[in-house]
Order: sequence, then structure tokens, then C-alpha cells
Amino acid sequence: MGRRMTVRRYRMPNGLRLICSLDREAPIVAVQTWFGVGSRHERPGATGLAHLFEHLMFGQTEALGPGEFDRLVERTGGESNAATWVDWTHYRLTVPTRDLALALNLEAQRMSQLVLAEAPIEAEREVVMNERRERVEDDVDGSLDEQLMALAFERHPYRWPTIGKMDDIKRVTIDEIREFYRTWYAPNNACLVVVGDFDEAQLLSLTSAAYGELPAAPLPEEPALVEPAQTLQRMIRLPKPIATHRLLVGFKAPSLSHPDWLPLDIAATILAGCSSARLQRRLVIREEAASSVDAQLTPFRDPSLLRIAITCARGHDADEVMRILDEELAALHLDPPSVAEVEKAKAVAETDLWSTLVDVDGKAEALGHHQTVLGDFRTLMDRTRALAQVTPADVARVVHTYLQPGQRTVVIAEPSEPEDTDED
Repeated sequence: MGRRMTVRRYRMPNGLRLICSLDREAPIVAVQTWFGVGSRHERPGATGLAHLFEHLMFGQTEALGPGEFDRLVERTGGESNAATWVDWTHYRLTVPTRDLALALNLEAQRMSQLVLAEAPIEAEREVVMNERRERVEDDVDGSLDEQLMALAFERHPYRWPTIGKMDDIKRVTIDEIREFYRTWYAPNNACLVVVGDFDEAQLLSLTSAAYGELPAAPLPEEPALVEPAQTLQRMIRLPKPIATHRLLVGFKAPSLSHPDWLPLDIAATILAGCSSARLQRRLVIREEAASSVDAQLTPFRDPSLLRIAITCARGHDADEVMRILDEELAALHLDPPSVAEVEKAKAVAETDLWSTLVDVDGKAEALGHHQTVLGDFRTLMDRTRALAQVTPADVARVVHTYLQPGQRTVVIAEPSEPEDTDED
């Protein structure tokens, strides 16, 4: 990469992987634990468990009372957070360098000594149910996202939501919750990422002291997950309490490890990933048929979706916008993007990459994500070199391969009440 970043990797006898990188810009350290468990590791009828643990893991341990975890972090002046997605869950602490030993001990405790009693479980269950109501059931965009994944995937566990289905959140038993913890939250299913101002010999000693006695767990063998090929467009229309139509279009796309992922990411930027993107110019600026348009290629372990989200402007509907979208895709098929257009999109992508690496938290997250999803943090280091090699011919090829009508799923939200019109 253009800026020097030295990264070292170690593996403990119990299977815990340690990735560390020095950054002496400030006397702070980011400590992140990435577990190889996400919503893909759940099963129908018991969805949302990985996300539930995102809440439970800040609770009581055998050595810490309720609320003590957060109080200890707050006393250092540090911060804590967590995130869950389809392929992983990660927990993050950012503390002053002098508190590195405390951070490692806290992470080791919640990995192995979490107290899963009825009272905290039920309290967090209620929190998650309210979160689902707010983010999915009472939120149009969250609802559309859930519908898109459910319609686009027939077999793969990407089809159910990370937050879980409401009936599953309500009914999952304490025994199932405890079994999920015993199964997945073990050192041999974790990657500890430490980035910041630290002494490496001391880090290794502290890590051995905090984690060395934790036993490995027998991890379930993950089945080979193959989603059937999609050859026909899938579409659903849903009435929603909104003023204008909204669309979410998902094209079947390759996994993050596939060589086509980067060229397709450039295609997404050319279509809707910057202020001068084709759909932005056509839909928002020139024809004023949409108020917003965005594109995202999901960085998942298995093949997923290139998603295009469009909010229609008043007086325009989803069918009109879909027609324009098809025209722009056809134009991109027939007339490949210019060298200048591709180079600009590559510059946007490279800027986005570097912006994630400006601080210790971003560096730790990027390293942890690549290690957990792709199995090797060094794929991060290869990113800019691979990006530089993308050509207009590559972009044209992936557009022709993946952005076909038969390979897309469309979810349309329509106003449940007729749009009001003002008359003089």
C-alpha cells in the first residue's frame, strides 16, 4: 500500500489469532475481537442470536458485576462498541495505552466467563425487540432491505435478517442462547486485533496471560452453501406510508474474494457512487425523476448483491425510474465507460479505502474484516494494487456478466395513500 503499515500475526496454542500493528500517532490502542459468527451461522426458527450477543456481551461476567464492564472502560476515558453482520461479530475497545492490560482482560472475560442469567437475557431481549420495531417494522428502508434479501435468496442464510425475525427473538430459549455462546465464542473462533501505541513484547505477554488458559472449542463444520442460479427477475410491490415511490434493486454479485468484485465495485461507483455518476446525472439532475440514488456492492464471504436504492421525486413513479435504469444499464453494456470515467471511479474507491485507515480504529477494523471474511489480512494490502489494474474492458465485462435483468430482485415501496396534489 502507498503508506507503510507493518502488521504481524501470531497464533496461540488454543487457536486464538493475534494481529497487531504499531501506530504511534497518539498514546492510544484499539483492541478488537472478531468472532467468526454472524447471522449465517444461525438456523431457521432461531435467527438473531449473533446480534443478541452483541448486547449480552457487555453484561455481567463471573468476575464483574452488572454494568461494571462499561464503568471500567469509561474510567479510562476510552470507548466501547460492537457490530454484527452476516459473516461476523466484532467487539471493540479504544483505550489509552496504559490500559491495554485492562482491555485484554475485559475481552478475555467476556469471551469465556459471560453470565447468562434469566434477568439480563430478558432485559436485552426486550431491547432487541424494540430495536427491530424501530429499524425494520417502523422504518421503510429497513423493511425494504429485509424483503430484498428474503426474496433474492432461496437457500442461503443471507436470506434472513441479522437482527433476527421478531417471532424468533421472542421465542428463543435461554438454553439455546447458552448453547450458542458455548459453540461460537471461543479463542479458536476469534481474531484479536490490536492497533496503536504499544510494546510488542509486552502485548504478547499480556495476551498469553489473559487468553492462554482458555480452552479451544469444537467448532461445527460449516456446510457448503450454494445458492441456486437466478435466471428470472423477481419483484414485489409493497404499500407503505410514504410520499413517493422507493426502489431497492439487487443484482446477484460475486463474493468479496472473487476477482470480479473490484471491477463490479467500480461499475457501481460509475452508476451511482459519486456526484457525477450516470444515474445521479440522469435521474436526479437532468430528468429530476429521483431525489436520491445510491449503489453498494456488499463485501460478503459468499456471493451476494449489488444493490441500487432509488427514491423517486414527486410526480414520478417506480415504473418510470425502472425504465430509465434499464436504459442506462443498456448504454453501459453497449458503450463501455471511458478511461477517464474508470480512473475517476478508481480514485473514489481508493480514497474510500484510505479514509478507513486514518486512525487506529479504522485500521483494526479493516484488518479484522479481511482476516475474518477472507481468511487473511494481507488481502487488504493487495487492495490498491488490484484496484490499479482494473480497466474499462474489465468493467464492461462484469456489467455484461452480472447486471442482467434476469439476475435481479426488485422491491418497490408504493405510497399507501394517493399522492396529494396542489391545485390553484
